[in-house]
Amino acid sequence: MLPAAARLRRSEDFRVVLRRGSRAGRRRLVVHALTTDPSAAAPDAARAGFVVSKAVGNSVVRHRVTRQLRHLVSARLGTLPPGSSLVVRALPPAASASSAELGADLDAALRRLGLTSSRRTAGEGAPRQPRQQDAAPDHGSAV
Repeated sequence: MLPAAARLRRSEDFRVVLRRGSRAGRRRLVVHALTTDPSAAAPDAARAGFVVSKAVGNSVVRHRVTRQLRHLVSARLGTLPPGSSLVVRALPPAASASSAELGADLDAALRRLGLTSSRRTAGEGAPRQPRQQDAAPDHGSAV
């Protein structure tokens, strides 16, 4: 759950981010971001809002997607610049996506917007490659 101070709630806040902010689209979601001037007096913490329309699915599906996105964004809010605002808009393919796929799309969009570094965020490492087995394993025989 996002704390109240980290949520966009008013339609005017959403409108400002969508109109003035930059946008990065991926297959399953679109991220709109607006960063404030860092020299502004006491920038607020990063905030996020979500848009999941009926095109994504019925009520159960929309709420599931919103919960997944909320969890993913809450883990990444601390890495965003203070005063930045995000609007994450889910697209219809998000309905059948796993949390890992949504997380990968979110990370890629945040990197494209320049809000995070190129390395993985929120403790997610790259998928591990299976170790290759030697053709003839050495069992310690000394001959």
